[in-house]
Amino acid sequence: MSGRGRLAVCAAAATLMTTCSLLPLATPNSWILQAVFLVLLQTGVGALTRRAPLARPLTVLAQAVFSLLVLTLMFANEQAVLGFLPGPAAYTQFGNLLTAAMQDVTQFAIPAPVTPGIRLLLLGGVLLIGLAVDALAVTYGSAAPAGLPLLALYSIAAGLAGGDGTRWPYFLLAAVGYLLLLLAEGRDRISRWGRVFGGVGSGARAGYGGPTGAVAPVRTGRRIGAMALGIALVAPAALPSMGVGLLPTGGSGTGNGRGGGTISAVNPVVALQDNLNQSDDRVVLRYRTNAVSNADMYLRIVALDRFTGDKWEPAQRSLTGVPKVLPSPQGLGPGVKAAEVATSVAADKSYVQMWLPLPYPATQVQVDGRWRYETTGRTIIGDRGQTTSGAQYQVSSLALEPTAQQLASAPPADDRLRAEYTKVPDSLPQVVAQTALDVTKDAGNDYERALALQRWFTSGAFSYDTSVRSGTGVQAITRFLRNKEGFCIHFAFTMAAMARTLGIPARVAVGFTPGTAEADGAYAVGLKDAHAWPELYFEGVGWTRFEPTPTRGTLPGYTQETTASDSGPSAPDTPEESAGAGASTGPTVAPTCVGKDAQLGNCDPLGQASGIGGDDEGLWPRILEWTLRVLAWAVVPLVVLVLLLPLLWRRRQRFQRLGGGQDPAALAAWLELTGRARGTAPDGGDGRGGAPKGLTPGELDAMGARDGARTLAAWLELTDTAWDYGLRPDESETPRRVAGRLVRDGGLEGPAAEAAQRLAGAVEQALFSPRPPATTGSAKDVQLVREGLHRHADAKTRIRAVLLPRSAVRVVWRSAERWSAFSARVSARLRGAGDAVMRPLRQRRRTS
Repeated sequence: MSGRGRLAVCAAAATLMTTCSLLPLATPNSWILQAVFLVLLQTGVGALTRRAPLARPLTVLAQAVFSLLVLTLMFANEQAVLGFLPGPAAYTQFGNLLTAAMQDVTQFAIPAPVTPGIRLLLLGGVLLIGLAVDALAVTYGSAAPAGLPLLALYSIAAGLAGGDGTRWPYFLLAAVGYLLLLLAEGRDRISRWGRVFGGVGSGARAGYGGPTGAVAPVRTGRRIGAMALGIALVAPAALPSMGVGLLPTGGSGTGNGRGGGTISAVNPVVALQDNLNQSDDRVVLRYRTNAVSNADMYLRIVALDRFTGDKWEPAQRSLTGVPKVLPSPQGLGPGVKAAEVATSVAADKSYVQMWLPLPYPATQVQVDGRWRYETTGRTIIGDRGQTTSGAQYQVSSLALEPTAQQLASAPPADDRLRAEYTKVPDSLPQVVAQTALDVTKDAGNDYERALALQRWFTSGAFSYDTSVRSGTGVQAITRFLRNKEGFCIHFAFTMAAMARTLGIPARVAVGFTPGTAEADGAYAVGLKDAHAWPELYFEGVGWTRFEPTPTRGTLPGYTQETTASDSGPSAPDTPEESAGAGASTGPTVAPTCVGKDAQLGNCDPLGQASGIGGDDEGLWPRILEWTLRVLAWAVVPLVVLVLLLPLLWRRRQRFQRLGGGQDPAALAAWLELTGRARGTAPDGGDGRGGAPKGLTPGELDAMGARDGARTLAAWLELTDTAWDYGLRPDESETPRRVAGRLVRDGGLEGPAAEAAQRLAGAVEQALFSPRPPATTGSAKDVQLVREGLHRHADAKTRIRAVLLPRSAVRVVWRSAERWSAFSARVSARLRGAGDAVMRPLRQRRRTS
């Protein structure tokens, strides 16, 4: 491997070793395998384009374009042209994913789930850093400044994760990667200087510093490297620790929701499953209320009213100061029975999140601190780091008791509200809507449809299981309907999505069930009371709670009236109704297929029609899945690159032979053919156009070696060009016979024929003259012959000469020769090592 190749590998390794500092920020960690694969591909593209050769800015551009194509394949293939060419729709998709990613990082606690947006942010950022490092260290040959993007990547990761004393392995990895990069560059520089100036003395004689002092670039590199490592040590301590979410938007918890410490529940959806699976049901809220019964005292945190397809989330809305009296609930009419309820709530200091838990609908809130009010969702949100930790507040709310008749006779909502809250993504499978229609086919109005959906979920066909992998997007909904197992978020989000397909405005509320009564008359709310439920809108009543999750919460009174009247063999099994129902006894394991459905085979309403399989459980199946997908997406550009390799190699060879740089092979060939070589390297040179070992530049100029080599290089290019057009070279022929055959068989005439004869004469002079005359115009003569051969050839031969030149087989021959030489060197070294080991043993035997 060449020095530049080693440098490129070290640059990629440094990028990936620094990327490991991002691992604590997101889970699962399968994305790191994709990052490794993509960075290696990007490095390979850079190596190929540098061999072409291309101008350095074009090399960087080629790597950037390749990275964009791969990201398009991974994240916007459905919107891209031909599946991988980014167009306006693909850029729009990128914008949507990045917007979603920024929302995710402001809401999710660390470690955040790797959503599509966060995955794009991670992989795109790593590729950008990798491109900068490769461009600085390899393309432009300055490894020391390449530490700056590595420093930026590590500092961002360390600042977000916070300094908890466990990040030193990541710093060590990043530092080792950077030092390897510096060492590789230093070795590459020293090897080049030693070879180029080896014949005339050390670098000191050439004016590159004293024999013992470091050269200026190396001294600069050491200084920059020391400074970068110092900043990397100090920067994480100087950056603020962000314990809640990936970006500071409120809250300052220090825990992760899995036990001791505080609870970083910036996004309640993320914390729900963790809370429900806690080994101890730690109390996070206590409240006292004057309500007659607390069965409907759900403490609501946030309303999720935007369904993107990937997830449910709160819509971005403006915030105001908390008014003394909150506005009247949306859609609530005067005919609904309502009672005023006063509640006093105290949050534990360990409960840290940005939304204030409130009974719905609250009419007045008295709380100290910096809080803001969101009108549509009727939520109160902490401002400038304000959290619920230790908060004590008083709430006035309404206990609404709508009747079944009021809900059944509710008029349609206005068009604006219906348009917003019945919107479903295009990615939602049609079978979901069809299932909703089948379940509600006997219903006569929206209220009866809502009851039919609730009854269907609580009928016993679905099982409640908190160990099922979380998710709120279309795949999670499809998987839930197929497998019929999940916990509250699956029931709530699926019922809300199905209600929207039926034209019923719906959203999802997240919060806590009423909790458990204590001896002193207060109620305790624990981690396992975390819950999600759907809210459906009925004009004249407003947003109305339904409870599709079996064994959790309580059925609202306006759903029990109809349920009670529908007694019979098909009556659903309703959740147990009690004040403490929120503290369930745990997951239930119910058969997923019972009764007549099992006999008729109707247990999987999605079945074959959905076309969407469930996500593989576990980390390694997902790693394998993504690795295979990336490999599949990379096939097209890899195939294109492989097909272009012969063309790129011939362009590079032509550029080198015809004046773009001294061809060491031609120089070695001239020296060997003229018998003037002494002490040359096996390849005739240093591989970089420098003088062969044992000959000084002055000696080469005195014998006319450079002029002879230029002429011979032009002749080699001429014979290879003729070979590309089907005229195979014959080494037994003299140059004049070769030129005559080219004129005859290649159809050369006029200036092209004269150029071939002229080059043949110049080669004879270069080989047999005591001192070859300086030649000019060789490159132009080769071009004339090439144009003549191109005009005389048919279309098939022309295309093959450009895209698949026959002379490219020299690459295979040269590789075989180098492999043989490498094998011989390895064998010699192994024999030498064996002799070194055995020599002391032989000497010991002799002395004994």
